[in-house]
Amino acid sequence: MMKIDVLTLFPTMLDEPLKHSILGKARQSGRVAIAIHDIRDYTTDRHKSADDAPFGGGEGMVLKPEPIFRALDRLGTQKSTTILLSPQGETFDQKMAEELAALPHLILVCGHYEGVDERVRQAVVQRDISLGDFIASGGELPALVLIDVVCRLLPGVVGNDSSLINETFSSSFFDYPTYTRPRIYRGLAVPEVLLSGNHAQINRWRRIEAIKRTFLKRPDLLARVELGAEDRKLLQEIKDELKKE
Repeated sequence: MMKIDVLTLFPTMLDEPLKHSILGKARQSGRVAIAIHDIRDYTTDRHKSADDAPFGGGEGMVLKPEPIFRALDRLGTQKSTTILLSPQGETFDQKMAEELAALPHLILVCGHYEGVDERVRQAVVQRDISLGDFIASGGELPALVLIDVVCRLLPGVVGNDSSLINETFSSSFFDYPTYTRPRIYRGLAVPEVLLSGNHAQINRWRRIEAIKRTFLKRPDLLARVELGAEDRKLLQEIKDELKKE
């Protein structure tokens, strides 16, 4: 069972989302234990001050080191990996999610305001992670995304574990298009090949569409992998077809 502890100034932002869908079921089944901790509970003054003005002047407030250090002293063990959610961190992706899913205990520190006292990053954080090149109001929403992506990789969390292999970013390509009933809706029809019952043709169509989507939307993903002979042939067919359009 994986254990995840989250340090935040706004625990109610996390409580409710973690009760539902796959995450809620994973917690109920004992696949993962998730605990939310209010940073203010680790303060010592009567005002529960968790932030202060930055040395040297400047706008905004900075999260103080003392309550975060105290929380980590209490929650951390030698098996813990402490992560700071920060726009300055390495960009989160599927490969990183797989690495984190193999760890026994994650402690997520949600930054807020103008950031966290640098001594937290220097002394107690093992990984600095960002969801992308943008600024969120705090680390709470990025923490929820990270938890969701990591937890669904844990054994038994998703009903059919083998389905994860074919998901976007778990392979080299985007997912192929999917359809369900009705066969025709508002003049838009399901591709005939999917109704043919010919599984070889269906699999080939799906492969072509997956490669095509990836080539059109994220060609950089194709550049990262060495394609097999058949995939290279399909990619060339796609390029030739696109030139005709």
